[in-house]
Amino acid sequence: MAIAPSASYSLTVRLEIRQRPGMLGRVTSTIGAAGGDIGAVDLVQTTRERVVRDITINARDSEHGQEIVNRLRALGGVRVINVSDRTFLMHLGGKIEVRNKVPIRTRDDLSMAYTPGVARICLAIREDRQRAFALTIKQNSVAVVTDGSAVLGLGDIGPEAALPVMEGKAMLFKEFAGVDAFPICLATKDPDKIVETIKLIAPAFGGINLEDISAPRCFEVEERLRKELEIPVFHDDQHGTAVVVLAALLNALRLVWKDPKKIKVVVSGVGAAGTATIKILLSMGIRQIIGVDEHGTLFRGREAGMDFMKRWVAEATNPRNLRGNMSDAIQGADVFIGLSVPGALTVKDVRSMAKRPIVFAMANPVPEIQPEVAIRHVAVMATGRSDYPNQINNVLCFPGFFRGVLDCRARLVNDEMKIAAARAIAGCVQPDELTAEYIIPSVFNKKVAPAVARAVARAAQQTGVARRRHRLEIPAHF
Repeated sequence: MAIAPSASYSLTVRLEIRQRPGMLGRVTSTIGAAGGDIGAVDLVQTTRERVVRDITINARDSEHGQEIVNRLRALGGVRVINVSDRTFLMHLGGKIEVRNKVPIRTRDDLSMAYTPGVARICLAIREDRQRAFALTIKQNSVAVVTDGSAVLGLGDIGPEAALPVMEGKAMLFKEFAGVDAFPICLATKDPDKIVETIKLIAPAFGGINLEDISAPRCFEVEERLRKELEIPVFHDDQHGTAVVVLAALLNALRLVWKDPKKIKVVVSGVGAAGTATIKILLSMGIRQIIGVDEHGTLFRGREAGMDFMKRWVAEATNPRNLRGNMSDAIQGADVFIGLSVPGALTVKDVRSMAKRPIVFAMANPVPEIQPEVAIRHVAVMATGRSDYPNQINNVLCFPGFFRGVLDCRARLVNDEMKIAAARAIAGCVQPDELTAEYIIPSVFNKKVAPAVARAVARAAQQTGVARRRHRLEIPAHF
């Protein structure tokens, strides 16, 4: 089934159109017949003979956008003057910058912000390194670190190509939680070098957000840094995904009146996100979990495609040691969680699930099964896309999560903090709001980040990993 047009493939086409009745209608009909979605039509210039208009069009992908432009070029009485890719325009020159928090207008300002006054601040921190949290950007800064080896659904594209994603991540940190995040793209895939580099730059940061590092190396990197750093380390591809999946699942289970401890869950894709999701489900007491990858179900004794983390999953899940493929695993399942590839789940598979099934198909941009074909057979449907209901998006977690750990100066991240974040996200959907098409709050819901921050800080304090007793009100940054 065709993917719906999206703003991520948005074009602005400047057209010179002959000044005759019905010409604009012919243009819009041509765009519609080609499958384009018109967002805006703006008048640029008009004469007795010609009208110049900018038409914004959403396409399905780059090839589809080119097809629409070609059809417009073939239209009589119309000349394509220019075509602008709106996504590329947004990224020109980068999307973030550094700004000063205090002005430097006088000699006094300069002498306090820089030399000689700054020396007093340096000496104060030398005497007590913890004062760096209060006297520098460390109190509000996060390093977003990647090696470019597992970027979105693009795979190993390298550190330079990963930079636009890391910039975008930094934007979301600032927009939703007031956190200053800095993109760090490393030109190495060696776990030893990654760990060493992050340790060397850690003094400037209050937290480390690992991003788009491929499995299984990401597990090793995170575990080593957790042990060797005194600031929290959070691999968003793992834990951000797991937290938001759990939040959505908690609300979905309320809708279908099922007990988490009695359900059967199938997780498609046992990489970083799939493994972390399995771990957080296990921590909630869910035992009937089966992981499925390209080689089939993960079971004890399997040899094909295994690494140390998949062996752990095989030991911790699939209590009946089921062998087979997705169709074998999904029979009688209450929940499908897809973190894999398009087409991993079929309608026939969905029909074999338990009554009132829940399907989270989160492969992007094309989900494991299209919502249009699955919706008739499921009680609750969710994806990772913004153009369908119930978008499971990590931005619901990581800004507020880091706001919380920074405000309480947590030393590390633990399971209690992640579960608290999930419950906080789920709680942003009020009982009278909960429906099959609204199990997870919008990414633009301004209540989410403060709620997550409070919950994470409280859990950090209760588990003894907070270095600062925070008020749990989270006022200033929002």
